Amino acid sequence: MRSIWKGSIGFGLVNIPVKLYSAVQNSNLDLDMLDSRDHAKIKFQRINEDTRKEVPYDKIVRGYFLDDRYIILDEHDFEEAAPEKTKVIELENFVDIEEVNPIYYETSYYSEPEKQGEKAYGLLLKALVKSKKAGIGRFVLRNTENLCVIHPMEDVIVITKIRFQEEIRDLSDIKKVNDKTISTKEMDVGLALIKQYSSDFDISAFKDTYSDELLKIIKAKAKGKRAVVKKLKPQKASSDNLYDQLMQSLAGPKKRA
Repeated sequence: MRSIWKGSIGFGLVNIPVKLYSAVQNSNLDLDMLDSRDHAKIKFQRINEDTRKEVPYDKIVRGYFLDDRYIILDEHDFEEAAPEKTKVIELENFVDIEEVNPIYYETSYYSEPEKQGEKAYGLLLKALVKSKKAGIGRFVLRNTENLCVIHPMEDVIVITKIRFQEEIRDLSDIKKVNDKTISTKEMDVGLALIKQYSSDFDISAFKDTYSDELLKIIKAKAKGKRAVVKKLKPQKASSDNLYDQLMQSLAGPKKRA
C-alpha cells in the first residue's frame, strides 16, 4: 500500500512522524463508457463553447464569474490563498467522539509511525483509548487545509477528515415534522419496535449486494446466458392506520441484515 502523505502529528511539544494511507476503497465495478455501435471507448474533450474547437490543456485558465465578467486567477493567486504548507497535524483539543455529528465525516486515513516515532505514537494511541477521547486537528493535503478527527481503531490511529461548519447547509429551509399528533400508544409501540430490531453494530453483516448481483449478470451475459436475480418484494401493511402498521411490524419476524 502506497502512502499518500508524510508528516507528523503534533501532540503538545511532541512531534510524531507518520505516514498516511487511504483507509477506504471503492466497491463499485469499474465500468467504461462505450459507443454502442462499435464498443469503442468514449473520450472526453475540452471544447471551447464558442468556437466548438478543442482547447489544449496549457491554454486553459481558471476564473470566477463576478459582476458580469470572469476574474482570471493564476498560480500565484492560488499560492497566496493556500494555507501554509505545513507537514504537521496539529492537535488543537480533545472531545468525546460522540459529540461529532456524522454529517461532518468525509474520508479516513490510516496512520503509520516512522521508526523514530513509535514510542510517542504508542503513547498517544493508548492515551486516546484510555481517555475515550478523540483529537481535533488540521492538516494540509493537496494544498487544501482540512479539519480532522484523530481516533484509535484496533491499535492504529485513524485520521478522519471532517467538514467545516460553513460546508453544512442550514436546516431552516427544510420542513420540520410536527409530532403533536403522535399518540402515547403509537410512541410506545415505536420504541418497542426499535428495541426489537436493536443489536450491536456489526459492519460485516452489511454487504454491497448490488455490485455482486451486477457481476453475476456480467458473467452470465459473457456466457450468452441471463442471470436470475432475486427481486426485493416490499411488504405492504393491510391498514393505513399508523398504530396498526406499527403493531403488524412488531408482530412480524425480526429482519436481519
